[in-house]
Amino acid sequence: MSAPNKSYDPVEVEALKPEEIERMRDEALAAFAAAADLQQLQEAKTAHTGGTSPLALANREIGALPPQAKAEAGKRVGQARGAVNKALAVRQSELEAERDARVLVEESVDVTLPYDRTPPGARHPLTTFMERVADVFVAMGYEIAEGPEAEAEWFNFDALNFTPDHPARQMQDTFFVQGPQGGDAADESGSGIVLRTHTSPVQVRALLARELPVYVVCPGRVYRTDELDATHTPVFHQIELLAVDEGLTMSDLKGTLDHMVQSLFGPDMKTRLRPNYFPFTEPSAEMDMLCYVCKGASVGNPDRPCRTCSSEGWIELGGCGMVNPRVLIACGVDPEKYSGFAFGFGIERMLMFRHNIEDMRDMVEADVRFTRPFGMEI
Repeated sequence: MSAPNKSYDPVEVEALKPEEIERMRDEALAAFAAAADLQQLQEAKTAHTGGTSPLALANREIGALPPQAKAEAGKRVGQARGAVNKALAVRQSELEAERDARVLVEESVDVTLPYDRTPPGARHPLTTFMERVADVFVAMGYEIAEGPEAEAEWFNFDALNFTPDHPARQMQDTFFVQGPQGGDAADESGSGIVLRTHTSPVQVRALLARELPVYVVCPGRVYRTDELDATHTPVFHQIELLAVDEGLTMSDLKGTLDHMVQSLFGPDMKTRLRPNYFPFTEPSAEMDMLCYVCKGASVGNPDRPCRTCSSEGWIELGGCGMVNPRVLIACGVDPEKYSGFAFGFGIERMLMFRHNIEDMRDMVEADVRFTRPFGMEI
């Protein structure tokens, strides 16, 4: 048997030619040098040193060569890959050094500066708006009156002409703290204790404690057994006004309401009164305010619908009326000599109108992301 012909070389691989190996190496070195950051360098690394890179594919072709040609081709490919890996390491070190230097500048912290670890908050808009409304009346000569939130039934109901069988006195509407302790039902000494359902008891206390005439505004927190949902809450805020003097009429009430809405919403705002019934006022009315968004232009105009007033042109604010003579008598005021007017509305509802708040629960969840947009107004 004759020996194999080792001098015969029938294979010539294009990818293993010296000029091709040099071209692949130079392309890799150029790509590394052009990389402006570590992300671009990583992409160049994958393209020129990965398993499908030109040099890696050329290395696989060495197996197709005859034995006497493999050593020389392997040396050329190895030297090229070594130069590529060395250039990659150098460029990576340079880019990492640039990154570290940049981070030191961009993320530097002056540790000598004081730092407040408590995130900034803001005054709650309910407080701000309630004080703004009260300020309107203080400027007119009214006084701020306050009273207890756990109130005697006599102040909360009896003195305000709520009969013993009135629905508002039942468990469905009122939080009872303590039942009656005996004594005359018409006397507060035997009254039960409730969480006040309105701030009207403050008006009663003001009439009992102050000399006439009385002009007071009564802001505060009230309680009713409502479910917490998008439009109701068992704890909310009201602001009520009481004026008792000689000769007061409904026209005085109307002028006071007009001044309030014009001070809060602009000089072109108007109010209207619709007949209603409340135990503590006679006559009684619901107070509406001209819609501050459409100013009535949406009424009967399908081309300009108004979501704020439902295209009715008016927004209901609250109840008002002349103080019932029975309330004056219960507070020791002569109804033949004195008359008075009162009104009240909910702060939460007004805030929802003014700022397009869709869910009342946002007001009570103590999330600073809700209060911050209203600012730090004092």
